[in-house]
Amino acid sequence: MSEHTPDARPAETFDEVEDALLSRWPETKLEPSLDRIRAFTELLGEPQRSFRVVHLTGTNGKTSTSRMIETLLRSLDLRTGRFTSPHLERMSERISIDGEPLDDEGFVRAFNDVAAFTHLVDADQEHPLSFFETIVGMAYAAFADAPVDVAVVEVGMGGSWDATNVADADVAVVLPIAVDHAKYLGDTPAVIAHEKAGIIKPGSFAILAEQTPDVAAVLLERAVEVGATVAREGMEFGVVSRVPAIGGQVVSLQGLHARYDEIFLPLYGAHQAQNAAVALAAVEAFGSGAPLDEDLVRAAFAEVTSPGRLEVIRRSPTILLDAAHNPHGAEATARALEDSFNFSPLIGVMGVMGDKDADGVLAAFEPHVEHLICTQNSSDRSMTAAELGRAAVEVFGEDRVTVVAGLAEAIDRAAALAEAGQAFGDALGAGAVLVTGSVVTVGEARTMLTGRRA
Repeated sequence: MSEHTPDARPAETFDEVEDALLSRWPETKLEPSLDRIRAFTELLGEPQRSFRVVHLTGTNGKTSTSRMIETLLRSLDLRTGRFTSPHLERMSERISIDGEPLDDEGFVRAFNDVAAFTHLVDADQEHPLSFFETIVGMAYAAFADAPVDVAVVEVGMGGSWDATNVADADVAVVLPIAVDHAKYLGDTPAVIAHEKAGIIKPGSFAILAEQTPDVAAVLLERAVEVGATVAREGMEFGVVSRVPAIGGQVVSLQGLHARYDEIFLPLYGAHQAQNAAVALAAVEAFGSGAPLDEDLVRAAFAEVTSPGRLEVIRRSPTILLDAAHNPHGAEATARALEDSFNFSPLIGVMGVMGDKDADGVLAAFEPHVEHLICTQNSSDRSMTAAELGRAAVEVFGEDRVTVVAGLAEAIDRAAALAEAGQAFGDALGAGAVLVTGSVVTVGEARTMLTGRRA
């Protein structure tokens, strides 16, 4: 087992930490047990018990909603930690304190603070700690050390067996559940819901986004079983109205304790308005039971960012980045494109992971994308551009698909097509590029296009 564990000496650089973490089990490998992470956090002194927790699960929307919740909590003068995954460009994005990712020095320090304990766990368990378990331990220890008042924690995969679930949430947030990670979680939303419901703990407050009836039944059964208080989107809270606006949308939200009108949200799509309603309800549930100050709510939402989620990263032509990587997410993005933009032509650049439902993602975007360039990212899990191209031809037709393996060249080709709008019978200057299909693809594109980090 020792050949799979990193060197015990302290890391000196970010690259050394990244290397040590990546030498462990990948986060795509799940062994359903909390034994290792429990042993790890016990050795660390149970850091997750030293702050309150808002815990989020669901198929899509977790990172955007986490960022909204954190921004609202910070507006209440609370010190926050935020743990999200996967990262877009840089591993340290996963652990944020006071709204900012750990810098390189802080990330190295967080790793070195726990590194010696990883080897004790490795030696004592059937399997060594995974990458994800290790970085969860790092996050919880860093939050306790800060110290934070509240941590906003996004599950990695599922719920019950997710390493983050050694923390007991004050507020458990369940975003819409659809099928993803079917190999590990199950092939129907209701089966997946049983796993995700595990973050709802005794005495907690469960904030449930709108769900299909079979999923809602599973979540409500769990809430009753553990004595959790429940609030449901569309019943106890929700979106009253939304109007697309330049740079985002203006929404009115019904919270648990008050209605909040004329809130500018600088994110696109009905799904982000729903995420905002969920975030607002979660923060109200976390609080004292009184309505939040409307001006604070308005100011907090106006500050929200969510990199790689229908993010306009460049103009002339417009280039949008969106990390949709399953059919449910792609459909939400497609609706937002229709709702908030008027690009013609829209040229797609897509790179997907080999274990994802590429056909479903392609089908969701087909009505909205004039021409698709199939590419791949640098991950060894990436579907090849040629394989994606073959699948795309079945959905788009041969004349609407181009295969370009290199991501940078694919984006360049797409930009040229978008600028040459008249070739598709459209006016010059109306074209745009959408880079999508995977968080990794979008993260790599973001780094290429900006040269800066999220």
